[in-house]
Amino acid sequence: MEKFFNLKKYGTNVRTEIIAGLTTFFTMAYIIFVNPNILQLAGTPDNPFNPQAIFVATIISAVVGTLVMGLFANVPYALAPGMGLNAFFTFTVCGTMGFRWQEALAMVFICGVVNIVITVTGLRKIIIRSLPSVLQKAIGGGIGLFIAYIGIKDSGLLKFTSDPGTYLFLGKTPADATVVANSSAVPAIVNFSNPAVQLALFGIVLILILMVLKVRAAILIGITSVTALCFIEIACGVNPGVFGFHAKNAHEFFSSANISLSGIGNSIAAVKYTAFKMDFAGLFANGSKFLLAVTAMIAFILTDIFDALGTFIGTGRRSGIFDAEDEKLMLEGKGVKSRLDKALFADLSATIVGAFFGTSNTTTYVESSAGIAAGGRTGLTSVVTSIMFLICLVFAPVIGIIPTVATAPALVVVGILMMSSIGEIDWKDFSVAAVAFLTIALMPFAYSITTGISFGFISYVIIAIIKKETKKIHPVIYLFTVLFILNFILLAVRNL
Repeated sequence: MEKFFNLKKYGTNVRTEIIAGLTTFFTMAYIIFVNPNILQLAGTPDNPFNPQAIFVATIISAVVGTLVMGLFANVPYALAPGMGLNAFFTFTVCGTMGFRWQEALAMVFICGVVNIVITVTGLRKIIIRSLPSVLQKAIGGGIGLFIAYIGIKDSGLLKFTSDPGTYLFLGKTPADATVVANSSAVPAIVNFSNPAVQLALFGIVLILILMVLKVRAAILIGITSVTALCFIEIACGVNPGVFGFHAKNAHEFFSSANISLSGIGNSIAAVKYTAFKMDFAGLFANGSKFLLAVTAMIAFILTDIFDALGTFIGTGRRSGIFDAEDEKLMLEGKGVKSRLDKALFADLSATIVGAFFGTSNTTTYVESSAGIAAGGRTGLTSVVTSIMFLICLVFAPVIGIIPTVATAPALVVVGILMMSSIGEIDWKDFSVAAVAFLTIALMPFAYSITTGISFGFISYVIIAIIKKETKKIHPVIYLFTVLFILNFILLAVRNL
């Protein structure tokens, strides 16, 4: 194991990698339950999108992608169907644009193939090489703020108020629908009376204390401690619904955690309802919807490219996962040889696998940074995470009782760790500060890494044109800036 993963070279050991793998898994395990809940809404009564099949497809894509990341690239990143991408798949592609979910899966597959071509031909290397210093530093800080915002939101520390008539429901009834509000929604801090919020605050404080004391397993200890306290409170009579569980009482909650070994066969069998259901013929059968299909695929492709790229740049350089030697090999070498090259390739393999089995785009999870903060430096971390995902086919009820309030504090602390890169930005130069701020701020504000990067690209080019410094801009920056703008225009025109 030492020889295969080069543990000593990267300053780690088996124990640390296992802890890191578990930490990463627990911070992102929610996706195996959330993804089916979102994607099933892409179906219709006469064309259902089976949630149990999506559950299995989610696990398969996560296991395959994360294993490839660990064994092929030897880096501590985990993959799963992306949040935001699944919502775009459901509410925009299948909802607003009117594509069937089988046609949307065909789009996902095509995007995976296109991105592999982009990687193999070296275009991704050119993108990385062309990124100006301010964007590289801002991306890391923006992801840190984005992660911290996810943690604060998932901790239940925020509430949002919307004016009457400024929101709509996407679903069958308001009780089970997704609510879409406009900018009248105003965030505010809650009053801390909720037991779940109290536990989240305790988790944040506990992890901060352990981090200050330099305890290597600080994040995992925080997650398990809050989970244990959650169980104790439920056993003492607190309604499980307070912590986000559907059980009506303590007895029902603990009964739901029974492990069903016989259930694995039925779960795997369910995937037949979504596996290999991509409809390429139907996707391009209607000429009037061709431009819509292109619009959706551009959005998928750009998000796939820059979500992963942003995550690797934002976390890999600071932690030393991608060192100077690796970056030099990536930029100057040919083929897929460096860790970063291999990581980018692994990121794409899972999208294609996911499309085959029935889920939206699979991407590298920014929550991997929790495992990296716990000391993960090699692919062994990813292997541990993938094993945990595989176990979910049998132990899904047990995994499902890890509350969000237990994992959210970890994300807040990880966000703190990632903010250091903004200290290297020249904030006194307004031209630099404007680009950096828009990149950093739009990630949490728009709840999208790619949106932050797109505003960074666009503002960088606009400022360079105004200052007559266009010669220093790489042609690739122009290309993607145009694509980002085109994507925004097409989406706006479609929704007129």
